[in-house]
Amino acid sequence: MRLERSLSAYARARRVLAGGVNSPVRAFKAVGGSPVFIKSAAGAIVRDLDDHEYVDYILGWGPLIFGHAHPAIVRAIQLAASKGTCYGTPTEVESEVAELVCAAMPSIERVRFTCSGTEATMSAVRLARGFTGRRLVLKFAGCYHGHADGFLIEAGSGALTNDVPTSPGVTAGTASDVLVLPYNDIDAVRSAFSRHAEEIAAIIVEPYAGNMGLVLPKDGYLQALRDITRRAGALLIFDEVMTGFRAGPGGAQGIEGIVPDLTALGKIIGGGLPVGAFGGRADIMASVAPDGPVYAAGTLAGHPVAMAAGAVTLRMLREPAVYEQLERSTAAICDGLHHVFETHGVSHQLSQRGSMFCIFFTDKPVYNLNDARRSDTALFAKYFHAMLDRGILLPPSQFESCFFSTAHTAAEIDHTVAAANDAIESLLVPLASR
Repeated sequence: MRLERSLSAYARARRVLAGGVNSPVRAFKAVGGSPVFIKSAAGAIVRDLDDHEYVDYILGWGPLIFGHAHPAIVRAIQLAASKGTCYGTPTEVESEVAELVCAAMPSIERVRFTCSGTEATMSAVRLARGFTGRRLVLKFAGCYHGHADGFLIEAGSGALTNDVPTSPGVTAGTASDVLVLPYNDIDAVRSAFSRHAEEIAAIIVEPYAGNMGLVLPKDGYLQALRDITRRAGALLIFDEVMTGFRAGPGGAQGIEGIVPDLTALGKIIGGGLPVGAFGGRADIMASVAPDGPVYAAGTLAGHPVAMAAGAVTLRMLREPAVYEQLERSTAAICDGLHHVFETHGVSHQLSQRGSMFCIFFTDKPVYNLNDARRSDTALFAKYFHAMLDRGILLPPSQFESCFFSTAHTAAEIDHTVAAANDAIESLLVPLASR
């Protein structure tokens, strides 16, 4: 596939942008080659600078649950922007989005908007420390909670992709305030609390870990986290920036029946525009300024255009048939891909929840970061490029999730499965010689 214009655009970007990109995973370092530059998108299809079209499974890394440029969302954005792009004052649409969030997630009684998921998780952790008066936060290796200093210790997503799970610039003092344990290892959590119970302010966790690939919790794991934190007087923070309103109408917590103390949200609640939020029990949220002493602020927080897009998106998601369609269609593509890999004797694990899915090239179950790292990332890189050549755009890293939308039709599913079959067949000879 000829990508001259993308190559030229990348050369230009590298002259003025750090690394040529504005988020590391976009640079294709995990799969090799140069990034594809997209100029337009509609529905499930994106178009690059060289006019190649791709079925898109990145979907803005999750927010585009109705696909690209959905007419109702575009109209809401245009109308809101025509009235003014930023006020720096309260607006009624902020309250509307907050009401929709609280109605869908009973654990959230009060909410505060931010401009990104990173700000949401960072603020939730600060609030947990301020509310409990404790210092330590427990996180899990491979879970990515944004790029605030305290989270870049055994992080997932782009940090893992680029082999810097502990970032330079994170001080020893910051690192000493964070305990990092393996995901899905409840005994390790019990041991940490046996030593530090009175110091741990909170556990923060992706209930479905979507930033080391899609790694799902073992049966009883999330409930055990809830029980342990409750007994110790610590808070349980669910990072549902990715899973909120995507895994299901009430997020992962709704599916699992777990009530966290605080929840971080983003992506879908802004309809594809920059947004984040954190919320939870009313008594905890009462500690946030101006009512309480824990400071959180943002000039563009609750941005009126993002709120307008989010309000339309969340209203459309109240229709149960949306999630039924997404679950059915995502299961169909996973079944098709599984059949392709199984037919060709390719060792793999397929993980799915709601409209998120992931392929690991390994013959062993994936329960944590170490398991994910043992998968065949070299094969994934070859598979990625083989699929790209056949018009399928996957996340350019083994350690990311794929996303599905209501805009993906049976035709796109069939095309994707056929492309996977052709891609694997093209790789069989190299595989046989490994």
